[in-house]
Amino acid sequence: MDKYQILKEYFGYDDFRQGQLKAIDSILSGTDTVAIMPTGGGKSICFQVPAMMFRGITVVISPLISLMNDQVRALSQCGIPAAYINTSLDERVIAEVISRTKAGRYKILYVAPERLLTSGFRSLCNTVEVSFVAIDEAHCVSQWGQDFRPSYLDIKEFIASLDKRPVVAAFTATATKIVKQDICSLLGLRSPEEIATGFDRENLYFEVVKVKDKLTALKRYLDLYSGSSGIVYCSTRKNVDELYYELKNENIPVTRYHAGLSKNERKNNQDSFIQDEKPVIVATNAFGMGIDKSNVSFVIHYNMPGDIESYYQEAGRAGRDGSDASCVLLFSPSDIIVQKWFINNAEDNQYLGESQLLQLKKLRLEKLQHMVDYCKGELCLRNHILRYFGENPTQRCGNCSFCTGNTSSVDVTLQAQKIFSCIRRVKEKESEQVIVDILKGNETEYITEKGYNELSVFGIMNDSAQSQIELYIDYFFKRMLLSKAEDGALRLENSGKEVLFKGRRIRKLTASKKAKDEQIVTLDLRLLTQLKIIRKDLANKSGMPAFVIFTDKTLEAMARYKPKDEKELSLIPGVGQKKMEKYGKYFLEHINKE
Repeated sequence: MDKYQILKEYFGYDDFRQGQLKAIDSILSGTDTVAIMPTGGGKSICFQVPAMMFRGITVVISPLISLMNDQVRALSQCGIPAAYINTSLDERVIAEVISRTKAGRYKILYVAPERLLTSGFRSLCNTVEVSFVAIDEAHCVSQWGQDFRPSYLDIKEFIASLDKRPVVAAFTATATKIVKQDICSLLGLRSPEEIATGFDRENLYFEVVKVKDKLTALKRYLDLYSGSSGIVYCSTRKNVDELYYELKNENIPVTRYHAGLSKNERKNNQDSFIQDEKPVIVATNAFGMGIDKSNVSFVIHYNMPGDIESYYQEAGRAGRDGSDASCVLLFSPSDIIVQKWFINNAEDNQYLGESQLLQLKKLRLEKLQHMVDYCKGELCLRNHILRYFGENPTQRCGNCSFCTGNTSSVDVTLQAQKIFSCIRRVKEKESEQVIVDILKGNETEYITEKGYNELSVFGIMNDSAQSQIELYIDYFFKRMLLSKAEDGALRLENSGKEVLFKGRRIRKLTASKKAKDEQIVTLDLRLLTQLKIIRKDLANKSGMPAFVIFTDKTLEAMARYKPKDEKELSLIPGVGQKKMEKYGKYFLEHINKE
């Protein structure tokens, strides 16, 4: 079969998504490949389709047991022979998997990076023909990324140990320039073709809410999303536990996940979320990287993450099936303090020297500032993220809390002139805090010692809150009217000087949130509800998550187009031949009753 036949028969789709075809063709041509595709962009198909076309076996290196379990289970439902080897299996089962692998029973074998250099696994891989090695979550190899795993450094040695070097492909959802360089060098890729599909997830709605009472705000959103599956992320285990018990007492069907729970409790809680028994899970960032759950409708961050990479990866767990989903961040200034504490108290990285550790700390603080700018900013949220990852969007996205709000502009030229004049009068030698103190008229010891309390601008903005002055300064930074020297002193850019001396005017956009219109015109909601009940019954009987049978998006298509027979059902995206044979009759029977 060719790649299109495999896509249709096993996965139920007629066409590849953006970037998938290019990645697959690169791999099939024997070229090492780096594919940077957003979460939910369909990375797994990029290595699963070639795996079915190569003569030998494909080894998929994956960081988490849950990810392997979910993907192998989904592949088995599609009729693709796959297995995994990890610590969740006892030695007897591992021996059986190895025996079947040697007998050619599998096309795809998932393995954790910690097992690669064991003598048993190396012996296995030099016994069978390994045609292809796929490295999932490849950013884990970089100490400059957000999920560094030392065991990923063994991958290069493992590949070199094989009798015949296979094609190698690395996949990740988030990679800055320095992380991408590490992926290529530390994994030993040879002249790789780099494929980046862009980081945009058009189906995701982004919102930042500045609140004092986060708990009340969270309950309001959970009420709005009632009946849907979602994740609530917290920055600490304590926050998770407190929030879990608070929501549980409100009779919200919720579970929790963090590294402080026992292994058994984590597994049971994760399973209850995956199976939709508890549609809401409150968790730390220990949860999610290996979760291949397609029907997550919302992700709420109760606390701000420490960098945009982490935020986008976690938020991106919503809407993986392409359905509309919401990503909401509840922000308060205390979040900044918590993240700075994490940075200042991070465990030393044994792979780095002292100067490198200082460089890493500086990098983390810079990343934190980008995250703070995202939360405090008054610009398109999606565009802020895309610019961070090196893209250059030219229009507002129309699908974030800023773009969907009622916007108006306010003239802030006078405020700019006051701030810029103060910076000039101290000869561009003072920090933001000193500038704010002067403008507020705060007679600190430093201010009086320098004689700044005698300046004409001293106290000129005493009718403004300190936080408001800081917001103005942040905005002027974003407009590139100001810059900051290495010693922290504020400097005027030429464009800022034009405001002072040439009459240039500055207008600032503001936005007020309004509800997003989520009306669905052609979807038969009653039928969709019945199809979900059928799916749930089938899932319970087979002991697997409901979304593995059919995703929400596939059921929505059935409820829209109401196929009458197998021919029409096969046209629904996500209905492959194997799933048609297993489940098609149950759904068609009910649709035809309508």
